[in-house]
Amino acid sequence: MSFPTSTVGGIEISRLIIGSNTFHGFSHFSKARSDWLRRYFTPERIIEVMSYCARQGLNATVAGVRADYAEVLKAVEAETGVHINYFGTPGGRDLEELKDGICQAAEIGCEFCMPHTCWTDARVLPSRGIIEDAEEALGFIREKGMRPGWSTHRPEVISITDQRGYDAEVYISIFNSDGFLCAVETDWTASIIRNAKKPVLCIKPLGSGRVMPPTGLNFVYSNINPKDIVAIGMMSVEEAEEDIAVARQVLAGQAAQVELQRTRSKAVLEAQPAD
Repeated sequence: MSFPTSTVGGIEISRLIIGSNTFHGFSHFSKARSDWLRRYFTPERIIEVMSYCARQGLNATVAGVRADYAEVLKAVEAETGVHINYFGTPGGRDLEELKDGICQAAEIGCEFCMPHTCWTDARVLPSRGIIEDAEEALGFIREKGMRPGWSTHRPEVISITDQRGYDAEVYISIFNSDGFLCAVETDWTASIIRNAKKPVLCIKPLGSGRVMPPTGLNFVYSNINPKDIVAIGMMSVEEAEEDIAVARQVLAGQAAQVELQRTRSKAVLEAQPAD
């Protein structure tokens, strides 16, 4: 099946892409949940979920730079015929460590390379309106044949990069209706994203499990541009099926329809009126 797309760095990318925190055990919720995710998600289970997503038209993922994950993407392509574009986010304590990560990203075939927030945000100097080592880092990514961008939790990164004209093709930014992990209010975050000169990849649209899919996806897609894309983590084929259906409905301008979760305490809500 097809899915609505945007063009990012010259590549057609589905407007919903596959998040990876669930696969790799980063729950942003509790140690217990993270431990369970790491135990549960074998390569085979990751391939199962991703293959379903690929068949639904999702053609990209965002993750740290991991050779084992790149092998999973190859297996998904072999099974489905869909190439999954890789937004890789290398980190490091300094520029040299970042360059090592950039080299690894190139070696495993990342189409996009976006220094992780742990590297990027530590180098933002709002008082001077610069990001330290930005030109060298982004230029090195270009040299290695990938499309550069930033992964950030700070909206200043987007504003400064646009103002300075740094060579970034795409930004990663947190955005959700709860403001979970957002640095400023949701209306400010929305304004920064809508006014960005390049596409924005919005992450954590459900606040890492704190927001219901119809609420979260409707909020995010309604407040961003058609050029922007959204990443969502999915813990099963069933969850992927529901989330993708909701995203399709929202992007088509329809009210999201999901099956309500029925419990005994809600039975009266569906009771027929007395004669």
